[in-house]
Amino acid sequence: MAVPKKKVSKMKRNIHRSLWKKKAFKKAKKFLSIAKSNLSQKLDLRVKNNGFLPA
Repeated sequence: MAVPKKKVSKMKRNIHRSLWKKKAFKKAKKFLSIAKSNLSQKLDLRVKNNGFLPA
């Protein structure tokens, strides 16, 4: 039979949430950095292939 878990204190709950948010923020930041890098590389390739510089 399932037994209910003990209640988690506000402090522990907040600690767990803040850790989860920090991890998510780091992953989002890294993803954004990679996306920006890929985008700038694609722009550089277009400029080199077409022979013009964007304004």
